[in-house]
Amino acid sequence: MLDKIKGGLFGVAIGDALGGTTEFMTEEEIQKKYGRLTSIIGGGVWNLEAGQVTDDTAMTIVVAKGILKDPEEPIDAIGEEFIKWYNNKPKDVGMTIRSVLSQFEGDWFTTSQLVRRQLYGKAGGNGSLMRTLPVALAYPSLEKMLDITDKQSRMTHYDDTASNVCQIYNRIARRILYKEPLKEAIEKEVEGTEFASALANKPDVPADGYVVHTFLWVIHYLNKYNDFLDIAIEAANKGDDSDTTAAIACGLKGMEIGFERLPDDFKNKILIKDDLHTIAEDLYSLRLRILE
Repeated sequence: MLDKIKGGLFGVAIGDALGGTTEFMTEEEIQKKYGRLTSIIGGGVWNLEAGQVTDDTAMTIVVAKGILKDPEEPIDAIGEEFIKWYNNKPKDVGMTIRSVLSQFEGDWFTTSQLVRRQLYGKAGGNGSLMRTLPVALAYPSLEKMLDITDKQSRMTHYDDTASNVCQIYNRIARRILYKEPLKEAIEKEVEGTEFASALANKPDVPADGYVVHTFLWVIHYLNKYNDFLDIAIEAANKGDDSDTTAAIACGLKGMEIGFERLPDDFKNKILIKDDLHTIAEDLYSLRLRILE
């Protein structure tokens, strides 16, 4: 299980670092500039160092730290970590998250509802999905896991769809932790939802920041390709919100194959790999303590 937890966190980071190079680019622009991006090289709109991650991985770590600080009621602790991260002036902060963090005055859910109104109800971005994996990694109880998944999503994205997608994602992750094959887990969890169409058909939507669009592409890549790198590379070369799409998809695939089977040249290139090892080991230890 520790190998799967590490695989998930490193999967997020690898997808993020690879896709960060092509974020906001079109497929045509990527092809013209890179031919086909197949390695972690940095650059892009954020002028990344090779192996540097963006907000996707950073906020995943932030959620993990909050859970580790107060596992029973982690929302305030997660929020403290959000503010700490935001005050360090990160390069990349999503619009909805920036709006919430800049206006926060003591209650996360009140603030996120305010921002939802300011955005005319359009609070269904993928910013809570990109960071939700640590909840599935930490909590053995399905009920507790789903409750914290919902709450961590609504801290910044007070939107039923965003919360629902986070819960589907984490239910898939939970199945993988207990050694269920990824594709079987996906089929079970998307059955009867709008995401089932992506199992057989290429999504007819952009790979943008809307959580439904993002998750359709994630489901498509995970079901179509068997190899971790194929998934990462396809998502990165799609462009648009490529870092988030790749991070979310590679988080689940990384869990399935485990850390040891991740490509060495990719996982060794991640600049914050020591932090990821520590977070993974702490989440694993927490999970064991909860089970005692």
